[in-house]
Amino acid sequence: MSQLWDRYQALKASQPKLRVRDAAMALGVSECELVAADPAATPLQPEWPAILAALAPLGRVMALTRNHACVHETKGDYANVEIDGRVGLAINPVIDLRIFLFHWRHGFAVRGETPRGVQRSLQFFDRHGEAVHKVYLTADSDVAAFDALAARFASTPAALELEPVAAAAAEQPDDAIDRAAFQAEWRSLNDVHAFHPFLRRWQVSRRQGFRLAPAGQAWRVREDAVEQLLRRAAATETPIMVFAGNRGMIQIHTGPVRNIQVVGDWLNVLDPDFNLHLRTDLIAEAWVTRKPGDNGVVTSLELFDEQGESLATFFGERKPGRPERAEWVKLLGELPLLEKADVA
Repeated sequence: MSQLWDRYQALKASQPKLRVRDAAMALGVSECELVAADPAATPLQPEWPAILAALAPLGRVMALTRNHACVHETKGDYANVEIDGRVGLAINPVIDLRIFLFHWRHGFAVRGETPRGVQRSLQFFDRHGEAVHKVYLTADSDVAAFDALAARFASTPAALELEPVAAAAAEQPDDAIDRAAFQAEWRSLNDVHAFHPFLRRWQVSRRQGFRLAPAGQAWRVREDAVEQLLRRAAATETPIMVFAGNRGMIQIHTGPVRNIQVVGDWLNVLDPDFNLHLRTDLIAEAWVTRKPGDNGVVTSLELFDEQGESLATFFGERKPGRPERAEWVKLLGELPLLEKADVA
């Protein structure tokens, strides 16, 4: 047993409720390194498309995708996985994913002892050792299918080769952008999926793009506006979409939210098939944006941290070929604006 694992066991004994991600940070290692040190973790071959395609026989599972401030969990069947090269998707009633395999480097099948018994999971990490996606078995999952998958893709343990996270590139000054031309192209868009390529062409970040937006197309609201949005969506039974993730995976919930709870700095949705855990103290900016789509304007709430990293994005549920719901637009229009004094 490794010294790292021994140190983790000692830390866990003193702080039994400490999460693995937080324990890794306390120990000065990546989460991937800590999982790799687990004697109950089996390294997997980097055959990501084949592994993802083999998840359907597991039955009902919990899919977890997170970043440093937002954890997105959905429970359902992991089916309909389609991979094209290094990108893919899984579209299901509950588990809805956008997959970016460029960033997947390490995977493990983990069998961990808990007070409730053995917890089985598949955990995937990027080249920096940060988790991109996890799949946990539930009481309704097929354990034999998990064991077969773990055996089929098992790899020989090897030393991890991790890279440090590079510093994010600095934004170019707003004054360096041809604002009139940028705004004209924004108005000419007719597909919400063209928005990211549009920003990339202009070499601006998402947050900077909102600052440069045409009048009435993006405005800041208070950082705590997301709690009001979720509570009113629950009260009015307005179905919504919640996007959250990281460079290797985006996970999506579509439907109602009902049980909204705040515990310390965490804003939570605690529904049977969907859980969201959001660190509100890490929200530095919240923007309401209006982007041109193929069926009219698409309005969303987007949350960013201090470095401009996207934490989560909220839309109204949209049906193909139909404009967005009026009740969703009303909810966003009621969010408290950020006072100018708060921006300084």
